[in-house]
Order: sequence, then C-alpha cells, then structure tokens
Amino acid sequence: MAIDRKAFFDAVRRALYGGRLAGTQVAGLAALLDRFERGEVEDRRFLAYMLATAHHETGGRLQPVRETFAATDAAAIARLDRAFAAGRLPQVSAPYWRRDAAGKSWLGRGLVQITHRRNYARLAGLTGIDLVGRPELAMELAVSVEILFTGMLRGAFTGRRLADHFSGTRADWAGARRIINGLDRAEKVAGYGRAFFAALGG
Repeated sequence: MAIDRKAFFDAVRRALYGGRLAGTQVAGLAALLDRFERGEVEDRRFLAYMLATAHHETGGRLQPVRETFAATDAAAIARLDRAFAAGRLPQVSAPYWRRDAAGKSWLGRGLVQITHRRNYARLAGLTGIDLVGRPELAMELAVSVEILFTGMLRGAFTGRRLADHFSGTRADWAGARRIINGLDRAEKVAGYGRAFFAALGG
C-alpha cells in the first residue's frame, strides 16, 4: 500500500525537524520511501527503523555523509589522522582510512557509513554495485539507499537483520540498534523509529 506522503511529511516535520525540512532532507526521505514502495518488504516498522537509522547516522541531514562529516575524503582523512594520533580512537588498531596503494580510502561513507575494504567488498557482492572499484559511489544517494536496505534486511553490517527484531507482534525498537552498532544510542534511535512509524500511519 502506498504511503500517504503529505501526512508523512507533515508529521515528521513537526515531530523530528522543528517544523521545517530542507529540500535535501525531503529528497533523502523520499528516496527511502520510494525504495520501500518497490515492495520487497511490507512491514512499515522496517522502514521506520531504516529512516531512524539514516536520520541518526547522518546527523539529520538524510544525505550520504563521510566519516567526521567532512566535505572531502582528504579532509576526513586528516581529521581521522589527528584523532588517531591524539588517542581519541582507542577502538582502532590500524588506520583503515589512509589511502591504499591504489589511492583508495576505505573511510566511512553513506547513510550508514561502511568502513574497511572488506565491508565495501561484502556490500558490493550483495548489491551488484562496484564499491571496490569505486568506493566513492557510496556517497551517491541512490547507491547509499541500496546499501542501507540491503545491509539492514540481510544482516550485512553486524549479522543482525530487521526481521530479527520486528516480526508478528514483536517490536524490539531498542535492540534493533544491534543491526548497526551494538546498543550505542539505542534508546535515542528507538525514539526516532517510533516517531517515523507513527508518521507512516503505524
């Protein structure tokens, strides 16, 4: 069933965006709604949580972003290098963002930021998009939407899938954060998810 776009945008504008949406935010939301309406899945809780994830991971921009929200790869690499040198990235053992012998950087990009060459390769295999030959494609909205849907539906990010958290009457809004990043900011993202679900008529 098609989504009532007017009702949806009116609701999220009030609930999540302080009464105003930029054209780029509308475009990002519309791209996600369009992808859902292709009919691969029907559970609107899936869509609501994907919208919530894109909202959170992009800082509300709803457009693909680079790690650190830098405008260019070079700026992102420099910021990550500074943070690494200062000991602010204790979870990182090797600086994956530095350019390899072919000049490619495997820093985070997208609506959900994929990092490391192996993850670009995994998503390339699942989507059929040449993310290894051209990792910068993850910065294109249509490509990033496909990565988000494929990764969250098929468990390509952490092994967890949307179907593990939403099925029948079960709705694990907080636990669904494990699809992306453990339980980091789980309750906050859950709140976004519920707001998007209400806007979708849930």
